[in-house]
Amino acid sequence: METGRKEERLTINKEFDSFDQFIQEYVTNISRTGAFIKTSTPLPIGSQVTLRFTVVMDDVEVIEGVGEVVRLETDPPGMGVVFKKLSKYSEKLIEKLLSKG
Repeated sequence: METGRKEERLTINKEFDSFDQFIQEYVTNISRTGAFIKTSTPLPIGSQVTLRFTVVMDDVEVIEGVGEVVRLETDPPGMGVVFKKLSKYSEKLIEKLLSKG
């Protein structure tokens, strides 16, 4: 008996020159639990996504994990993604980034 359905997971992978560019151009709202990702082609609610953002801070840093689309917006166009699983390093990095602001 199969216990779950297999879903294809889209990978969102993007590189940024700085954390400020990451926030301004791609993510307008980031928290410990999720992010709003600006895009003209949002995925349907319930879509699973693999997240990988390369951000230049003092060094090149990578935020990576798995998320789920939970809401869609039109102004600005994009999607709200809840973090389902982040690497421990990514959790610490987001905490550090949020404490900077």
